[in-house]
Amino acid sequence: MQKPIHYTIKPKLPAAHLFEVSVTVAVPDTAGQRFMLPTWIPGSYMIREFARNIITVKAVADGKPVRVEKIDKCTWACAACSGPLTLTYEVYAWDLSVRAAHLDDTHGFFNGSSVFLLPLGMRDKPCDVDIIAPDGKDDWKLATALARKPVSTGTSKAPAPNAAPVLASGPMPFGRFQASNYDELIDHPVEMGCFTHASFEACGVPHHVALTGRLPAAGTDVARLCADLKKICEAQIRLFEPESQQAPMPEYWFLVTVVGDGFGGLEHRASTALIVSRDDLPLKHEAPHDKKDRHITPGYRRLLSLASHEYFHTWNVKRIKPERFIDYDLANENYTRQLWFFEGFTEYYDDLMLVRSGLITAQEYLDLEAENIGRVLAQSGRRKQSVADSSFDAWIKYYRQDENAPNAIVSYYQKGAIVGMALDLTIRQRTDGRKSLDDLMRTLWREHGKVNRGVAEGTIEKIAAKVSGLDLGDFFARVVHGTDDPELAPLFKHLGIEMNLRAPGQGKTTDPVPATLGVKQGVEANGEVKLLQVFDGGAAQAAGLSAGDIVIAIDGLRITAANFDKRIKSYPVGSVIELIAFRRDELMRFSVTLQAQAKTSCALTTHNTPAEAKARRENWLNPAQAPH
Repeated sequence: MQKPIHYTIKPKLPAAHLFEVSVTVAVPDTAGQRFMLPTWIPGSYMIREFARNIITVKAVADGKPVRVEKIDKCTWACAACSGPLTLTYEVYAWDLSVRAAHLDDTHGFFNGSSVFLLPLGMRDKPCDVDIIAPDGKDDWKLATALARKPVSTGTSKAPAPNAAPVLASGPMPFGRFQASNYDELIDHPVEMGCFTHASFEACGVPHHVALTGRLPAAGTDVARLCADLKKICEAQIRLFEPESQQAPMPEYWFLVTVVGDGFGGLEHRASTALIVSRDDLPLKHEAPHDKKDRHITPGYRRLLSLASHEYFHTWNVKRIKPERFIDYDLANENYTRQLWFFEGFTEYYDDLMLVRSGLITAQEYLDLEAENIGRVLAQSGRRKQSVADSSFDAWIKYYRQDENAPNAIVSYYQKGAIVGMALDLTIRQRTDGRKSLDDLMRTLWREHGKVNRGVAEGTIEKIAAKVSGLDLGDFFARVVHGTDDPELAPLFKHLGIEMNLRAPGQGKTTDPVPATLGVKQGVEANGEVKLLQVFDGGAAQAAGLSAGDIVIAIDGLRITAANFDKRIKSYPVGSVIELIAFRRDELMRFSVTLQAQAKTSCALTTHNTPAEAKARRENWLNPAQAPH
């Protein structure tokens, strides 16, 4: 029987943020076993160099020390020896994010990719891991979708070799867990501590919520959170499996870290790690949204949207995945031009699932879409970079944005979501509602996700044409591989939705357009205005201002962050003003001709909709209840 790679991990010194980890290889490479730590985590497309957090490393075989040497940024080589070989090392864990590891006296969290060294040549071997409780923390429990390894009950010497793994019914004690290979091991994050736990079933599958951190004093409505997540999860399961309503995992965990101000998520095959703001949680005194006096705060809606996004990844990117992701290179970048689909279309569906679940109204959903359209229109970089190229350059551009980012790049998340919506509405319009993007997603799931077949470049375009029966080549050429904006207004009109653009702060479309400097400003500690970004083609750029400049006066009067916007908008468009600023320690004067705000604020409204258009809109936003 194949002997697994065995790991142990223990919070050694929580106050110093140190995990102690060991990995034991029964039969090491006779030429000298090598170990490497991934440089990135799947789902977050940036090289993060997790090996920088490994502090000490030592190796032992047969009770004797073995020489170990670091040979590159993420690889260690041991001298030739006979097994078993154990490598023991310390990992500094003070990254409060969803990507790495964090440990203190209140809790511990880790992703396997940042703590578990991979014995090279053994990636496909089964793995065991003993997760050991920290000293003095007898009340700590575990939350993870990693399968518990069966143990002897005392009635037999050992569990059967092929005994089924034990699924969680809630928080688990520390102990031994298992994975079929290294990739599975690092795809199950682990939370430990005294978290708040709740559970629900979605289409018969157990789902768990672990809330770590101090909850609002007013009282978190955990029951409402579970009820709403249940609706979202079931809507997504039924989207991909309308007949069997079968989820692709035996259980699922939402690992939620609650902080004062934070937002983020990362998908895994049977769980997600989320960071949310405390103020975004639902409170017990708020009116449930399923009553007449429904109330859902913008913060809570944002939380549900994040959870919906990461849950949708259970299919789209964790199982339906780019061909390049079938066998990740864990040491280097993994390039694909398809993130506009795997991230962008997921972003399209995350809020769509909220309205289809009945958690938000149709108008609330349209307002969210309008906000996203406005965000994309404000990015002049969309005229220079396609979403396909943005996907490819995620490793060096999207995740490493600087002061010139709005002028140089486009978000494959935000524009990708608009592309997904435009494709969906195009297919619906041109097939008279017989086909939609839902059919594309189900086909990809059936032909690629279920059979672990990677999606090659160009496949999405081909399947979209196949399932719709339409020639969509021009659409993809212009808005995915080119830099055109999708033509949304006619698509919305077909659904009885009116699309209007105005300048931010304009009010009515007939009101005067406000003046703008064409910058994004920040606030210095003393209240001064610092230009964070200077936009292409704007008044500031034309006058010679640059990111980093600190504005101190306009037309001879001192300016502060408190009155900067108001002062600029007090001038009519076309006014010439004198702006005084510091660049580094040099005082500079600029003559600036103010421009009109661009029309990047979008509104989507439904008024006096004809019955046929209303039916088409219902079929889009609520297909389960729409008339056929």
